[in-house]
Amino acid sequence: MSSSSESPLEKFKPGWRLSAAFTSIAIVNLTCALDATTIAVALPAISKSLHGTAIQALWTGTSFLLASTVWQPNFVAFSDVFGRRPVLLFALTLFTIGAIMCGVSKNFTVMLAGRVVQGSGVGGIMTLTEAIITDLVPLRERGNYFALISIVWAIGTVAGPLVGGVLAQHGAWRWIFYLNLPIVAIGFLGVILFLRLSLKERSLTQKLLEIDYIGSFIFVSSATSFLIPLSWDGVMYPWSSWHTLTPLLLGLSGLILFISHQIYLSSPSRPSGPRNTLLPMQMFMNRSTALTYLITFLHGTILWSIVYYMPLYFEAAKSYTPIQAGIAALPQTLTVVPCAAIVGLIASKTGRYRWSLYTGFVLTTLGCRLLYLLDVKTSIVEWVFLLLISGVGIGLLFPGMNLSIQASVPPKDIAIAAGLFTFFRAAGQSVGVAIGGTIFQNRISSILAPYPSLSTTSLDALTLISTIRSLPSDAPETLVLKHAFADAIKTIWAVMCGIAGLALIASLGVRGYELDQALSGEQGFVDGVRSDEIVEAGRVEDAEWVVPEGLVGTDEKAGI
Repeated sequence: MSSSSESPLEKFKPGWRLSAAFTSIAIVNLTCALDATTIAVALPAISKSLHGTAIQALWTGTSFLLASTVWQPNFVAFSDVFGRRPVLLFALTLFTIGAIMCGVSKNFTVMLAGRVVQGSGVGGIMTLTEAIITDLVPLRERGNYFALISIVWAIGTVAGPLVGGVLAQHGAWRWIFYLNLPIVAIGFLGVILFLRLSLKERSLTQKLLEIDYIGSFIFVSSATSFLIPLSWDGVMYPWSSWHTLTPLLLGLSGLILFISHQIYLSSPSRPSGPRNTLLPMQMFMNRSTALTYLITFLHGTILWSIVYYMPLYFEAAKSYTPIQAGIAALPQTLTVVPCAAIVGLIASKTGRYRWSLYTGFVLTTLGCRLLYLLDVKTSIVEWVFLLLISGVGIGLLFPGMNLSIQASVPPKDIAIAAGLFTFFRAAGQSVGVAIGGTIFQNRISSILAPYPSLSTTSLDALTLISTIRSLPSDAPETLVLKHAFADAIKTIWAVMCGIAGLALIASLGVRGYELDQALSGEQGFVDGVRSDEIVEAGRVEDAEWVVPEGLVGTDEKAGI
């Protein structure tokens, strides 16, 4: 490890106001986690109540995920200009409006519109959480705070399906959306009262001129065009259909145009000089940063393939109910939190994090290989242990990848870099589900080819589960479909094993950086010390505050 700081950083000692601000942010993340997981088990009840079709039910989840992904870079970029807190409050407002729209909806048109609005708010909350933690906490301590957010998401992920299932069974699915409102209100009030961040002073005109309007438009429209056909998963239209290929290719072309536009706009050789861009493309010139974003994308692909298809395996091959399938996933879900906490603790004590990347992907690769052993006759004890390994590996990776990205970028780019971490993971989610769907349909079609009477059935996973449930449990057709389903899922785990191996190789190129870096973001947290003087070269949102001593130090980065 190379040089040390000329003036060592003081030990980070968070005050009560910072703890209260972080707690408020954690509370609003709980609403996001609950909302993302409660609706899946209630979709049949919602579809029946609103007289919706299978495609409309599919879009209830798709529209939410799409909206929560495409707006994420814009939320961080706007927060750099207008301040984190106002933009976070705007995201919370969107979430609240969307929840109310869904709760009062009498048809799927209003429901889908509400899910788009709600998803946009969730995307803002998720990405701004990452950015705000970079404002609140020094780099070396951030792993602990990321782990705490992971705990909140784990609680929501475990409780969500149970709450959603109970409410759906009692015909009270609208309360899935109403229950979020008091939680959001508490978080909203806490953010207003406790989240105080310094903000550079400039006029409204200057702020408006800093926004990359063209880049934002190209990015959102292209990302939407690219992700929509992926989210269809070959169900709405076949992968070979022009309905799928046209938006997919247009979106890909648009993303290439966006990258070219960002490079041109930030170029010093530009006639009018470089200007602000939606994404600072120079970040990706750093090998470690680029590789970490790549493995974050691959991690998202693996994670959401498992999250999406594992419950379907239990529902089809093991004949579990949706709630039972959610409980069966707990060995994998509950291992993520303690593993993430361990990485955060070790990183804060030792300043090292790369070990978690190597170990995490080794275990994820092994875990995906072990998932291949899951079959119709796998016992409870067996599948519990088979799920544990991949859960441990995935859990180790969350804080390690986040720290790797933030340690490798310049201080001025840390907030957008942290926000992009959630974007690349979410983009990997869409690709992972799409890859899994394509693999499943091709494999199940091949398996069922010798059974003409069964191969005429729709071959998407959800329809097959309904078909299996409609048949007598001891019917020969039921056993054939169960074994075919389990065998097709195996191919997904095999492909994810290969992707995890690729990510492991890529992680070997990630360089280690010094974690003892100053808290030097442009919107540092101010901890409640009143002053009549305005912070030098800036102001504080809604009040005049001074930054406490001990948050100043060098910003030197050193390879480990």
